[in-house]
Amino acid sequence: MLDVSRELVCHVSRLLAAERRARGTRRGARALTPFRQAMFVLAWFRKREDIAVLGAGFGISRSTAYRYHGEAIDVLAAQAPDLHEVLHHAHEQGMTHLNLDGKLFRSDRCGEQTLSVKGESIDAWYSGKAHAPGANLQALTAPDGFPLWISDAEPGSTHDITAARTQVLGALCWAAAHLDLPTLADAGYDGAGIGVHTPVRQPCDGRDLDIDTRTRNALLRGLRCLAERGFALLTGRWRALHHFTTSPERIGDIVKAALVLTHFEHGRHQ
Repeated sequence: MLDVSRELVCHVSRLLAAERRARGTRRGARALTPFRQAMFVLAWFRKREDIAVLGAGFGISRSTAYRYHGEAIDVLAAQAPDLHEVLHHAHEQGMTHLNLDGKLFRSDRCGEQTLSVKGESIDAWYSGKAHAPGANLQALTAPDGFPLWISDAEPGSTHDITAARTQVLGALCWAAAHLDLPTLADAGYDGAGIGVHTPVRQPCDGRDLDIDTRTRNALLRGLRCLAERGFALLTGRWRALHHFTTSPERIGDIVKAALVLTHFEHGRHQ
């Protein structure tokens, strides 16, 4: 039993069929029809089964299963909304603000090395904060926490503010200046720049913040906390996002594909 709607399977099937036409694939030349391939990849997203074993259940070989899986991920990820389209759409919908949040999506260990800020050699995809390897992804969510946009994957050793500067901060500053669309973020994004509002940190000398600043922090945290719902919607629905055995550089495309599926299920696709 696959607990997804037939409408979603048909939607993914149409995307895969369009990809086959673009490639010039002859009718009947594939081991699976677009509909069956859609069922195959949706079963993987929902149940996170071994791809080779899942492929055997559909009557295809290990290599074909991985090829069909990769093809479907590419097709779905290509449908993910563009950052500037999301900002313009949020402005047109009259959203008061957006939420910015980051998450480490855990994966198997990767031996790629990089230099830390101290000049020491470290595992690029290992997060010292989470004590686990994985990829750092940034997300923008609506005021109610619904996920709108997902960034490309950054190594797990990258801090949220650094990943955001690479992926999204420039566009958010533009949105605040030209669309009057501010962004709320947690204290980890302190110093993000104009238009990105974060709580004021407690002074290092132990002094208490004044009552106005504490009230602002409470209001900001109360609004921004809904951003946690964005990643929860994705990981709660699609079990394949719980742990990755693929290259961590591929995680961004897989999460974007899950975002596209989530948008369709909630009727939010554009």
